Amino acid sequence: MIKKQVIFTKKLLRDSANPDLILKGIKMLYIGCHLSATKGYFHMGKTAKEIGANTFQFFTRNPRGGKAKELDIEDIAKYLSFAEENEFGKIVAHAPYTVNPCSADKKTREFAHMIIKDDMNRMNYLPGNYYNLHPGSHTGQGVEQGINLTAELLNHILEPDHKTVLLLETMAGKGSEIGSGFEEIQMIIEKIKLKDKVGVCLDTCHVNDAGYDIVGNLDDVLDKFNKIIGLDKLHALHINDSKNPFGARKDRHEKIGEGYIGMEAIMKTVNHPKLQGKLFILETPNELDGYQKEIELIRQLFK
Repeated sequence: MIKKQVIFTKKLLRDSANPDLILKGIKMLYIGCHLSATKGYFHMGKTAKEIGANTFQFFTRNPRGGKAKELDIEDIAKYLSFAEENEFGKIVAHAPYTVNPCSADKKTREFAHMIIKDDMNRMNYLPGNYYNLHPGSHTGQGVEQGINLTAELLNHILEPDHKTVLLLETMAGKGSEIGSGFEEIQMIIEKIKLKDKVGVCLDTCHVNDAGYDIVGNLDDVLDKFNKIIGLDKLHALHINDSKNPFGARKDRHEKIGEGYIGMEAIMKTVNHPKLQGKLFILETPNELDGYQKEIELIRQLFK
């Protein structure tokens, strides 16, 4: 089954190298990928446009944490102007992987507090965008305590004048991760005081690995999400295939169409009427040329 999907996807990738496809649906489909922030925002914007994207994601600093680069206000201004001229959608800043807001270790939580607070304040210079955060791992304390600690930490950080919405990402459920169930995400949101400052990013690989059947019954998954959290809280999706079968709880991303989710289910997600206008961000194991081919393919199949 997977072998047939891979052959089909590779054929479409070859046939989709048409510059006209880059413009197809650009005002309705916001599609991009994870880009390096090393050369600044303006460079990321230009790179995104070159590969057919009109949004993108980036790490706010080294993915392992540490001090962020000094903000270049001129670079930010150039990017904001470029994004407006090219009708870009909102963009997604991603917190470092080392951030764990619900660790049993107090110093680890303090580190998470420092990083998230600094990132949210820095994002005020790019108003109206998103900050993506993994809800954390409870490290043996139990899901309930993990939820309480993450919510408590975010309540100490989020402020009324923040111009960025923090997105809690749906997780695969490996180890002691919280957030693999929609109910767990909602329990965090319920405890947040400034609810207009939080939303959700749904990762297709993660929900597949967590046991949500987006391949066989996407409508049911979205109905569950809407009933438990509300689709109005869903602002972005990470579009990834999975190296793992349904319910594996492992979280290993695959190129679109080459994993257990498959191209048909990926495009049902992108084309779903309830998801129109959301951001779609690729986090597949690719270099820029691979992302460009995937973006072109998605634009070709976008309805």
